[in-house]
Amino acid sequence: MPIPEESPPHRTPEEGARHGRLAARPSVPAASPRKPGTHLVDGRALLRVPAAAGPHRLVVALHGAGGAAEQALEWLAPHAEDAGLLLAPQATASTWDVIVDGYGPDVSRIDAALREVFERFAIVPAGVAVAGFSDGASYALSLGAANGDLFDAVLAFSPGFMAPLVRHGRPRVFVSHGTADRVLSVDACSRRLVPELERIGHSVTYREFTGDHEVPPEVVTEAIRWWSAGGAPTVSE
Repeated sequence: MPIPEESPPHRTPEEGARHGRLAARPSVPAASPRKPGTHLVDGRALLRVPAAAGPHRLVVALHGAGGAAEQALEWLAPHAEDAGLLLAPQATASTWDVIVDGYGPDVSRIDAALREVFERFAIVPAGVAVAGFSDGASYALSLGAANGDLFDAVLAFSPGFMAPLVRHGRPRVFVSHGTADRVLSVDACSRRLVPELERIGHSVTYREFTGDHEVPPEVVTEAIRWWSAGGAPTVSE
């Protein structure tokens, strides 16, 4: 699917949830923060709050097809203190809206959850990332491209594609993929996506590993460290 050229810097009136655009932005908190632990946000999203005091970084973690918010938290949980706040929304259907019937319900749901987080927590500048595995990685790339004025980084573990309808900003991107992936072939997916991301101006770090359709713990560790350190682009196999 072709990736559109970057939209003008202003939000045009027709842009919104159906174009994959998120409206929530970090602001001065107006409510008390949640205590450390895991909480339900906006009815369907999970928020893990670290023990450290804010301001915080925030990772929006997106599960794979047929998955659950709990699974997205699981592979990031060992890095909760380094990553900061972890927000894991639950897709409306078995996978994310753009894959089922176009942008809309999941964008609105993520936006509502983000508003609640931003109302309670101070966020460090350039401290919001979106991450995902499999279909969640494809959705993370798509939302990241459309909302680079919110997300400063995208962490995509074994993505299949990206399908932004509009583009705002160029967030840094970390992509990983198993060389023996039997679900989403590395040749058809990441080895095609990474050059395209670089072509349109994203700074990309690409990590191939020996393995199948999975998120190895050491790759998650590398991705979180890359994000925390500012992410100089590299390519490794």
